[in-house]
Amino acid sequence: MTIDTKNMINSILESISRIDYIKPEDLPDIPLYMDQVTTFMETKLKSSKRNEEDKILTKTMINNYAKNGLLPSPEKKKYSKEHLLLLIFIYYFKNILSINDIQTLLSPITEKYFQTDNDFDLTTIYMEVFGMEHSQIEYLKKDLLKRYNIADQTFQDAPSEDQKFLQQFSFICLLSFDVYCKKLLIEKIIDGMVPPEHTHGKEKEKKNKSKNTPKI
Repeated sequence: MTIDTKNMINSILESISRIDYIKPEDLPDIPLYMDQVTTFMETKLKSSKRNEEDKILTKTMINNYAKNGLLPSPEKKKYSKEHLLLLIFIYYFKNILSINDIQTLLSPITEKYFQTDNDFDLTTIYMEVFGMEHSQIEYLKKDLLKRYNIADQTFQDAPSEDQKFLQQFSFICLLSFDVYCKKLLIEKIIDGMVPPEHTHGKEKEKKNKSKNTPKI
């Protein structure tokens, strides 16, 4: 492993160590207008951007999320703390999931826990999930280093001028295969996720249709 390679992998591991999420206590207690929402998200999630000019969230994105049923409409053009929590979920999901899949995941949660008076609410779900993910960082770092070491042993007989590139190519292929398999698994789980109340509703709808269908 060359000095440049060591620097690169160390830089990646340091970046993973700095991965953080927006804590509920960092969310404003007062509703925000759209411009304030985009500014807040940009400030809090800027470390996750690949390029400086990339946008975390735009007005068009927010409008599209609302249009597609991912985000409840604002009240008097203002977005609540719960709106922000949903936007954070959407921000992370949209990199790997389709709009339909995100809707399947979030709709039952939004219907039951968005702006509820119960103690178990959207904030509770958010804290549980992101707290769990944060605890996985050390495991992720070890797994990443293991995969890198595997890739580092490939193409030992390749031309010296191509070896470094081909080993990086191997590393990317290993990571891509891992992402591909996990994406397939996520999609399979989502395809099987039919909330109980939706199932009952469909069964009731079928019964009503059969009752109303004239006998031939």
